[in-house]
Amino acid sequence: MHTTVGIIGAGPSGLLLARLLQGAGIDSVVLESRDRAYVEQRQRAGILEQATVDVLRSAGAGDRLDREGMPHHGIDLRFDRRSHRVDFPALTGGRGVTVYAQTEVVKDLVALRLADGEPLLFEAEALAVEGADTDRPAVRYLHEGREQTLTCDYVIGCDGFHGVAATAVPEGLRRGFERTYPYSWLGILAEAPPAYDELIYAHSERGFALASMRSPTVSRLYLQVPNGSDPADWPDDRIWDELDSRFATRADPGWKLNRGPVTSKSVLPMRSHVTEPMRHGRLFLAGDAAHIVPPTGAKGLNLAVADVVVLAHALRRMKETGSAELLDAYSDTCLRRVWRAEHFSYLMTTTLHTDPDQSPFDTRLQLSYLERVATSPHAAAELAENYVGLPIDLA
Repeated sequence: MHTTVGIIGAGPSGLLLARLLQGAGIDSVVLESRDRAYVEQRQRAGILEQATVDVLRSAGAGDRLDREGMPHHGIDLRFDRRSHRVDFPALTGGRGVTVYAQTEVVKDLVALRLADGEPLLFEAEALAVEGADTDRPAVRYLHEGREQTLTCDYVIGCDGFHGVAATAVPEGLRRGFERTYPYSWLGILAEAPPAYDELIYAHSERGFALASMRSPTVSRLYLQVPNGSDPADWPDDRIWDELDSRFATRADPGWKLNRGPVTSKSVLPMRSHVTEPMRHGRLFLAGDAAHIVPPTGAKGLNLAVADVVVLAHALRRMKETGSAELLDAYSDTCLRRVWRAEHFSYLMTTTLHTDPDQSPFDTRLQLSYLERVATSPHAAAELAENYVGLPIDLA
């Protein structure tokens, strides 16, 4: 089988790229190692930047997003047992974010792909990318019990940090930059209406906490915990009590979360990683295959969307004009945004979490920065602009 663009991975980046290419008249095949049910249920991000929402709408994937997504116009920063709201529209010229789970984005894009009859193979495990530095690269994959080959003009690796695409870049040509953090997140989904209208980011002497949501009836909540923590060591009542303690403020000491059945509980390690370059020959990396950010800045899914928007634009330019200029610039174009998001995510993470080896001096520095955000429109605007997302650079 041959196609113009072979896409490894049916996460949001791979599916959105296929949709954008379809609109440009460029054929593609999407290979996904998992089954459809798994792909549509795996819990990941839930915050969409304004640019991500705009791209999904323009791609025809915005109907349910517009009906069910929850626009948010700010966040609540809690520190020193005080609360301060960061007003996004006032600081960014009217922009905000939308709460709409990655699972729902994937469901929407899968449904569109299948309805259009475009190639999307589930349980098709990519084994290797071969000939990336030739004019006809190939993906070897296992599907329906036998090994097959997909030849392509271009291969796009949207298969995550542990996928085969990144390893197809020779070791001598790729460089990895990484930071691991000395804490993790314990995340839960709970059948409980959120007791808050916007996300709450809390810095406390007991550690970080985040109150998010997935719908008007489902809360998504996180606690900073030590690396290696076992979710089984955190019974539900202990989680709820700890969340209430970390969110408490002096102005409203009786404020509590709404409690309900916990339906999911997991521990998420925290790390930052960037692979350079994001291209080798006719192989291009996008999303988690090229970069990972700690989730504190809500950048992972949005970075992946920006990657494939840049890539789809470059492939369209190649088709229409024969110019490879934008394809050649792909890695540099994306990495400018990637490193900005990495820095913002690092800043949010290290400011709001408590390092196990943290000194009182370190804590005072964190509180000083948070106080600056609360009192300076300039500092607040810098945080808000990064949070709602910078414009996607296509050149």
